[in-house]
Amino acid sequence: MQNFDIVVIGSGPGGYVAAIRAGQLGFKTAIIEREALGGVCLNVGCIPSKAMITATHMLHRAQHDFPTMGLNIKGGIDVDMKKLVGWKQSVSDKMSGGVKQLLKGNNVTVFQGQADFKTNKEITVKSSTGTESIQAKYFIVATGSRPIEIGGFPFDEKDICSSTGALAFDAIPKRIVVIGGGYIGLEISSYLRKLGTEVTILEAQSSLLAGVVDADCAQVVTRKLEKSGVKVIYGAKAKSQKKTKDGYEVTYDLNGKDEVVKTDKILVTVGRRPNGDQSNLKAAGIAVDERGFIKVDAQRRTNVAHIFAIGDICGQPMLAHKASHEGVMVPEIISGINRVYDAKTVPAVVFTDPEIAAAGMTEAEAKTKGYNDLLISKFPFAANGRAVSMMETDGFIKMIADKKTHVVLGIHIVGPEASNLISEAVLAIEMGARLEDIALSIHPHPTLGETMMEAAEAALGHAIHIIQKPLTSATKGAHA
Repeated sequence: MQNFDIVVIGSGPGGYVAAIRAGQLGFKTAIIEREALGGVCLNVGCIPSKAMITATHMLHRAQHDFPTMGLNIKGGIDVDMKKLVGWKQSVSDKMSGGVKQLLKGNNVTVFQGQADFKTNKEITVKSSTGTESIQAKYFIVATGSRPIEIGGFPFDEKDICSSTGALAFDAIPKRIVVIGGGYIGLEISSYLRKLGTEVTILEAQSSLLAGVVDADCAQVVTRKLEKSGVKVIYGAKAKSQKKTKDGYEVTYDLNGKDEVVKTDKILVTVGRRPNGDQSNLKAAGIAVDERGFIKVDAQRRTNVAHIFAIGDICGQPMLAHKASHEGVMVPEIISGINRVYDAKTVPAVVFTDPEIAAAGMTEAEAKTKGYNDLLISKFPFAANGRAVSMMETDGFIKMIADKKTHVVLGIHIVGPEASNLISEAVLAIEMGARLEDIALSIHPHPTLGETMMEAAEAALGHAIHIIQKPLTSATKGAHA
């Protein structure tokens, strides 16, 4: 029997961060991981997918933009898929190895194996070498989530895949059917299309990313996807698949009629479910809701006072950076610091082409919350010198503010480097910034970041690089 102050179960972006912070605070800490350090995000999710997206974006630019710039590549570009996947894996391995070193440097003991609660103060860890028992004063459950599997499409991760299998193809698929037009499906569809794969998306809703991002932003991505040759079938509900001599036939319902599409690979991306049915949570008396999420309070404490839960396992949004934020917070709470989860906004990013990023409320959400009088602006990347010089002018920044106070309520970006630009928006919303705070902050030129300043100016009625109606006497002093 080994004893610790804090034991963290799961080493994803929530778990490993929690263990590091606990070690920094002087707690005797252990972390348990059944697979690879870094969890889904570092090994089969966020990091490897962005590696593949980056590589294929470069390929696309070399094939389509370089000639316009006068950069001619003779003979074309050959894609070595096995080498590309190997490079992708090396990126994940570096990140996972970095986590290992950070844990070691903060005196965190690492256990490899499956953790299950025996009581609310003891867990067992089962590995290939046997089973051992561990006790702790506090536990932090960070066991994450897994892809949802739908009936008739069992994952084999070779032909019928979740995102995990789709990031490990050793050859470029000729054809793929993607079930679900959410952010994971679109990110993978985008990079596969750039490799030359014929992509068909079966989307049950009437639009892509419905309810996930601002509708105006989603339209920009949809147009570019369809222009690239991706076929999107709306209102389509996948029913079954059948193996044939030259691939698969996928049957789907469209307006009450069965339709069939032929393919070589099938990717199912209809969402993720929390792992609330794992780790024998019942033995510890931990309350789990009907969807599989562990019930927690604002400090991420479960109904068992010395057990906490963070990340995907304790509710939406199921995002790595939200888990990491909680991972820092919980050990501090255990140490006696009075903290609660009180983020005004959790940014979300979709790594499509172009990228989409959002912070704060959409227009519809603002109105639902009583903000009926809004200032809304859109500033296009086509009017930004840096975007033009990059040949990446699709998209805009959309800014939403309360007309009475000018307080910024939401910022939505679709365009180049949206994932990097959104951090300024998060800070603005967290600090309760007004449009003037952004508009009067000098932004460096020539940069994509200038679009944020110009979007604030546009909401106030006087952006420089787009034509707006002349200022009235009531708005001339908008900076005052």
